[in-house]
Amino acid sequence: MAVPKRKTSKRRSKNRRAANTKVTPVMLVKCPKCGEPKKAHIVCKTCGYYKGKKVLDIETKLDKKLKKEQKAKDKEGEK
Repeated sequence: MAVPKRKTSKRRSKNRRAANTKVTPVMLVKCPKCGEPKKAHIVCKTCGYYKGKKVLDIETKLDKKLKKEQKAKDKEGEK
């Protein structure tokens, strides 16, 4: 039976394993509604449309976020 003459270093074994991993780039398409780049087959984050239909109400989400931040600032001001 064959026996290795020396121990394989961590670097050599990791390089060997890393040779098989491939990173694919993210494919972006232009949103037909607002023109912003977005991932294909996913709801647009800027306008909330998918396949020509409004799926997310982005304005209300932004309003909620702003109100939450405002409340946090008010609490800090009271202290």
